Amino acid sequence: MEVRIGVIGLGMGFSHVRTLAAGKIRGASLTAVCDVEASKQDMARAELPDTVKIWDDTEAMMSSGEIDAVIIATPHYDHPSLAIFAFEQGLHVLIEKPAGVYTKQVREMNKVAAGSGKVYSIMYNQRCNPLYQKLRELIASGELGEIRRTNWIVTHWYRSQSYYDSGGWRATWAGEGGGVLINQCPHQLDLWQWITGMMPVRMRAFCSFGKYRNIEVEDDVTAYVEYENGATGVFITTTGEAPGTNRFEVTGDRGKIVIEDDKLTFWRLRVSETEFNREYTGGFGEPECWKCEIPVYGDNPQHSGIIQNFTDAILIGTPLIAPGEEGIKGLTLSNAMHLSSWTDNWVDIPMDEDLYYELLQERIKNSTYQKTVKETGPVDMSTTFG
Repeated sequence: MEVRIGVIGLGMGFSHVRTLAAGKIRGASLTAVCDVEASKQDMARAELPDTVKIWDDTEAMMSSGEIDAVIIATPHYDHPSLAIFAFEQGLHVLIEKPAGVYTKQVREMNKVAAGSGKVYSIMYNQRCNPLYQKLRELIASGELGEIRRTNWIVTHWYRSQSYYDSGGWRATWAGEGGGVLINQCPHQLDLWQWITGMMPVRMRAFCSFGKYRNIEVEDDVTAYVEYENGATGVFITTTGEAPGTNRFEVTGDRGKIVIEDDKLTFWRLRVSETEFNREYTGGFGEPECWKCEIPVYGDNPQHSGIIQNFTDAILIGTPLIAPGEEGIKGLTLSNAMHLSSWTDNWVDIPMDEDLYYELLQERIKNSTYQKTVKETGPVDMSTTFG
């Protein structure tokens, strides 16, 4: 038995199309593709075998009965509405990240998915990275002790003004729904909570909008979070610095673990800080510490790993690496950072989703892309996102 898969969106989605067409996913066959742009359809006709049907109508393809599952790789705002329609047609669904632009729409998608009985996954391919899997394993096993602090500096997303100028929808509230948080950072926001197993209980964020580039959305962010156990965290990102940094540091009762430059380093305390502090009477001093380079084995299958896992979940019930329902967690962090900046205040998590939606609509109404659409009609948004 094979899962007949259709792909919607032939911008970034074309990489998934190529993977499927090359037969790299066991148990899956590429049956159909869909894009509203004629140029993308022509590209598909030129490259794909005649057995793959090419559509220009998403609903027609999903209701045709010719596919069992769909990969949705369209602009962000469309993910929830297309996924909901797919579930209503009895299809399994794999959505690209982010799950959506605002949590209200994603919560509705999750509700429909839960009642569908279908497999529902999200393209969080960085969960396949052995580095992040190992860090998650070390934390879950108690090797690091209770988490006290998390710090992620992810400033290697440099984007020039010409990048933003390449599409009128880029870096607009109406076109993308945000900037570096919604476009470049969804993987890190997901990994931040997935690896630690903790969501913050409140947040204070400072987003700068158009700080380094002539754009209307955020391009520089610093967020401070607090967790239920008293731990704190900081998340820093931007698209305006060069050279950038990608350093994730987690401090616990038993030491500190850092991922940087594709290496995992554990500064491991011989005894926990709590125990040392309780028993030590020598004044100045600190726990004995061992610097350990943690070996990490295995390949990182990236997107193909998620698609294979999605297929295996459909055919044999393999547990999902990235359940679609979990897409709302990273998006909550992104939305909360926006909301904290917009209101110049702390934001509790769970956050006020209605207030976020209301303030987002105000920005969409005044968005440069929204004004462009009214004057000239929609522009091609099917190019690669990132």
